[in-house]
Amino acid sequence: MKFSVKALRGAGDVVRLTVEAGDLAEARLAAAGRGLRVISIRASNPVALRWTPSRTGFALELFSQELVSLLDAGLALVEAVDLLAEKEQGRGAGAVLAELRADLRVGLSLSDAMARQGRVFPPLFVATARAAERTGDLREAIARFTAYHAQLDGVRRKVVAASVYPLTLATVGLLVTAFMLLYVVPKFSRIYEEVGGSLPWMTRWLIGWGQVIEEHALLAFAGTAAALGVLAFVITRSSVRRRIGLQLWKVPAVGSRLRVYELARFYRTLGMLLKSGITLPTALDMAGGLLSPLLRQGLEIAARQIRQGQPVSRAFEEQGLTTPVSLRLLAVGERSGRMPHMVERIALFYEDDLARWIDWFTRLFEPVLMMFIGALVGLIVVLLYLPIFELAESVK
Repeated sequence: MKFSVKALRGAGDVVRLTVEAGDLAEARLAAAGRGLRVISIRASNPVALRWTPSRTGFALELFSQELVSLLDAGLALVEAVDLLAEKEQGRGAGAVLAELRADLRVGLSLSDAMARQGRVFPPLFVATARAAERTGDLREAIARFTAYHAQLDGVRRKVVAASVYPLTLATVGLLVTAFMLLYVVPKFSRIYEEVGGSLPWMTRWLIGWGQVIEEHALLAFAGTAAALGVLAFVITRSSVRRRIGLQLWKVPAVGSRLRVYELARFYRTLGMLLKSGITLPTALDMAGGLLSPLLRQGLEIAARQIRQGQPVSRAFEEQGLTTPVSLRLLAVGERSGRMPHMVERIALFYEDDLARWIDWFTRLFEPVLMMFIGALVGLIVVLLYLPIFELAESVK
């Protein structure tokens, strides 16, 4: 997809260009990879942004690993890509590699050839390869990006794995509750209506709900389906997700963990870019695309302060991009000249902290969720059978 970008170049020249990318974040990273400071960015065709097809079945991580192995074996770059293209003939990735091979044979560099396929090769990968081509360590750069990609995926998998069981449990609980309210309760309401007699007020309320559902069953099911459809549609809107994210940031316990998660990704990306030979200002612009708007605004201010000569640790501290531990590690990195190493140490510290919190949260939240669902279902069952218990007591 094409994006129209307005950006600053050098001392302040305003430039406008068109960038090919998969989404807004990738377009921002692509512009930053060219040494530009983005002012505004928008899709050339907003409708296309909504209906963008998914990427091809190209496995970037597998391609990187195989390419590194072939380069280690002594093959030249063009020979390695030739071999990979022949291996993938007839598959979805074959067209991507064939185009990459054709560009290399006409004299394009690997980074330029990958940049021509922006929907397959992310801007970070292209920028890493471009920086490595200047220093001659392309194999090391690709291996470094592969490791970075695996580490970032590891953090994401931990978050996803921790949320799967609670979401499954909540879904099952909601389905059981819906079944009882939409099917079981109406059946009991008919029985109690025929028997007559006084009922506890909560039971009467539940029975009244059952009678309404039974009398308007089709409307109730249609309304439930429509509500779920509207909810699913609303959640898929990026603007709604952005508002939900902003509200979650305001919750103290949740907001602090979201901040740690984003800082872990940011520092991990920044360390990889610095190790690849990309200058700090350019690396900050590129890695900033991974941050939420709340942190990205502070990073832009910090980047300007760093360009004006302010130390990284002080600029990051003033903009809320550090914690006490990361602040000390940044200061050590500035004094020792090992900033890339220290930035990666900070990312590792954040990732370990996040993993410990996820483990603690799941151990606490899962039993609480089970107790809540059990109490809700149990309350419905007790209210349904309470008149029968009272009838049994009166018979005695």
